[in-house]
Amino acid sequence: MNRWEPQGSRQPFRPGGSAGAHGLAGAYRPGESPCCRRRGAFSPAGALIALTVAAAIVVAALIVLRRDMSGRQGSGLPKTFDFSLADVKKIDPALIRYRQTAEFAVEFLEPRAVGVGPGDQVYVAGDKGIHVFKPSGAKLHAFGLDGEPRCLAAAGPDHAFPGRLYVGMKTRVEVLDSAGKRVVVWEDLGPKAILTSIAAAEHDVFVADAGNRIVLRYDPEGKLVGKIGQRDPDRHLRGFVIPSPYFDLALTSDGLIRVVNPGSHRIEAFTANGDLETSWGKAGEAVDRFCGCCNPAHIAVLPDGQFVTSEKGIPRVKIYSVEGQFVGVVAGPDTLAPTETILEETRADHKLPVFDVAADSRGRVLVLDPLARKVRVFEKADGPAPFGGAAGDRPASPGSEPGPQGPNLSLSRE
Repeated sequence: MNRWEPQGSRQPFRPGGSAGAHGLAGAYRPGESPCCRRRGAFSPAGALIALTVAAAIVVAALIVLRRDMSGRQGSGLPKTFDFSLADVKKIDPALIRYRQTAEFAVEFLEPRAVGVGPGDQVYVAGDKGIHVFKPSGAKLHAFGLDGEPRCLAAAGPDHAFPGRLYVGMKTRVEVLDSAGKRVVVWEDLGPKAILTSIAAAEHDVFVADAGNRIVLRYDPEGKLVGKIGQRDPDRHLRGFVIPSPYFDLALTSDGLIRVVNPGSHRIEAFTANGDLETSWGKAGEAVDRFCGCCNPAHIAVLPDGQFVTSEKGIPRVKIYSVEGQFVGVVAGPDTLAPTETILEETRADHKLPVFDVAADSRGRVLVLDPLARKVRVFEKADGPAPFGGAAGDRPASPGSEPGPQGPNLSLSRE
């Protein structure tokens, strides 16, 4: 067996001997490891660690003891969570620049889109058909379809095929003549496609596809010519942000295509070749901004180049200048949906209304009301008020108090 001996000494260790300079029974010597200390020797560092561990155990025990594991004490939050949007829904009456002057009913259970064609004829798509009305509100035609239309555009006199009607189904475009007869069906765009808007130019037809987040450019025969809005860092294009199936576009007299980028709360202007020229719009609850996750939902262009926008969630129809500056309000929540709230959209049994908009050559704003199933017509408030209401007021519904032309109110004041 090996035996340790201090250097410089050959004397063995004798139990019970004195703790001399070479003994092991005494205190720590310089240069020795702490592990060689005598068992039971006091260490300040060790005492501090022990105290820290003991304190942590006590704190943990208190937390466990005070925690309500059964849930009897509740979460500490109020029993009800009240998030009021009353202030957001309020609109200063001085900002309301239009008043409703007429309305007429549409015979659809689910009206989806409204548009204006040559001669200011009004086209309404819904259920499985399209209804056409005179500017006065009198019904002209009713076209049946095999599927459910989601959007439409009536070709003007400068189009390659004047009077043609381009109808957007979910995944394809169907083309009708002015009598409602099907001319051709364009290629199906696949199960991911959700067509939401169509606009017919002189030599082009532009189709908004919310499912694929793209604007498609076709020639009048249905041949795909190009795509607009694809993400392309080299062209400074970030792509469209479309959280919900509302993705609108409109043509302006400067030859640009105005496309709503709803998730970015902007209206973006593109050339026919897909170059981004300009954009405007900001997110926010203020009346001059676009609130919610993704707005505006719809857009239209007035004869003077100003824009009409329609927001979902908190329904607001507003006017913006050619440069995108806020001008005023056509109608707000108190007029369009006085009993609806944005919170109801979170429930499975609720479906918030979304109001499509259009504009005719007289500068009237047409609002498709899916709640009342009618087209409501608004004109500038500086004109006469045939129903005697304040700007933005809603006239009596047909069958209650007849207007100047009987229970079915007319689009025209003539």
